[in-house]
Amino acid sequence: MKKIIYVMGKSASGKDTVFKRIQQEIPELRTVVLYTTRPRREGESDGVEYYFTTVPELKQKEQEGKIIESRTYETVCGPWTYATVDDGQFDSKEAAYLMIGTLESYLKTKEYFGENKIFPVYVEVEDGTRLLRAIQREQKEKSPNYAEVCRRFLADEQDFGEDKLKQCGIKVRYENENLDDCVRQILSDIRQSL
Repeated sequence: MKKIIYVMGKSASGKDTVFKRIQQEIPELRTVVLYTTRPRREGESDGVEYYFTTVPELKQKEQEGKIIESRTYETVCGPWTYATVDDGQFDSKEAAYLMIGTLESYLKTKEYFGENKIFPVYVEVEDGTRLLRAIQREQKEKSPNYAEVCRRFLADEQDFGEDKLKQCGIKVRYENENLDDCVRQILSDIRQSL
């Protein structure tokens, strides 16, 4: 494998949009779809945003030694697990890959594949803007869950704390105040890294 471009950021930082723009601009990057036990959101498709799975199915993959990393969050709706699975998605030595996740998943993936194989793309935005974006996104759901929005917002303060960013070796941050400018800089840096 040439390289894994790993996109991460706090909730509502725009990382999903950045991820999709990278996909459009560099279509030769293969994507890696994570597994999750969380419920599917409106407009999501199985195998596109995530593989929607169950806890027993993930336990089976763990017993088979296929879990690269996993993490479980205690949400207001119960526990939700997310996992990166070595299920054949990393099959080419000549390809570069595009992934999205958290700092925790980034760190474990880096440990699994090696630091020289991972290019981090940390997207950030001012907290007030992030909170407004999260609320606006949640308003589009059939049954908005504002308690979960608040839980994620507060959890992000710990999960993406400065000490953890430093521990993960995040040196470059991409400010997403203007999406086009942010994506332009990210694409330039990715192309130089490949």
